[in-house]
Amino acid sequence: MEYRRREVLGASAAGIAAAVGGCLGDSDDDGEGSIAGEELAMATTTSTEATGLLDELNAAFRERFGTRVAANADGTGAAIRSARDGNADVILVHARSQEDEFMREGYGVNRRDLLFNDFVVVGPSDDPAGVGDTEQATAAFEAIADAEATFVSRGDESGTHTKELVIWSEAGLEPGGEWYQELGQGMGETLTNANESGAYTLSDRGTYLSRDDLDLEILLQGPIEGGPELLANPYGIMAVNPEIHDDVNYQLAMAYIGFVTSPEGQAVIEDFTANGEQLFFPEALSEDPDFQQYVPEGWQPDGSEE
Repeated sequence: MEYRRREVLGASAAGIAAAVGGCLGDSDDDGEGSIAGEELAMATTTSTEATGLLDELNAAFRERFGTRVAANADGTGAAIRSARDGNADVILVHARSQEDEFMREGYGVNRRDLLFNDFVVVGPSDDPAGVGDTEQATAAFEAIADAEATFVSRGDESGTHTKELVIWSEAGLEPGGEWYQELGQGMGETLTNANESGAYTLSDRGTYLSRDDLDLEILLQGPIEGGPELLANPYGIMAVNPEIHDDVNYQLAMAYIGFVTSPEGQAVIEDFTANGEQLFFPEALSEDPDFQQYVPEGWQPDGSEE
């Protein structure tokens, strides 16, 4: 579902400063201010919505600023396409290669690392492919392909699907055949399908842990539990460039970014649990901030890239 374009007046420099400054200072209890009563259009991934984290963050933002967030959760690829078309003010996604392309093309500005978890390979408890005996994501995928065990792929250009394709490529394999099934659906639907068919799949840890109706087991852990770094799953947030789409609400996008990367917003992420498990880990605050979070990976101060 695409957003309907809204007629939004361009934000003045003073208005932008007031909104961003408000993220760090006090706000009136009645929500009065330069952004109260407005609506932020967000494009994001299914994992943030399916786990319930997005509702927690957006409720906290609304309570703080009196501002509603209209979120469209449809996978990273779809979220970025929506923002590229000017149908979102801010995006929260988890595929760095796609985020970097979005920034290089000039559509995104002010990117920040926001949170992380990791990916896990899940499958049936009897593990016919022997994934549980592997230690690397590439070896796990090789075992599944060699056994021609059913693997369910999201197949939707999401962050999870992007990571899956990276793993197949690193393993030197091109999956195909009856054992490899592409659904074109979100993580929740993919997990349900894999559960019903006794198949393997790649899942973000948060969505898997938020479900209490699955017989699937984690057979290969990501780096949170000491697994391979290839299964790391960082999320980033960025505003849509108002120089490309002058009707996006840049002022409100920057207020939201300021809030979710503040100590208050990061505490919401850290405290969020489901079924007694922490699903995401805050990443915006650091004693040693990573400059590369703001620009495409490999970018150099002289404007060149490695």
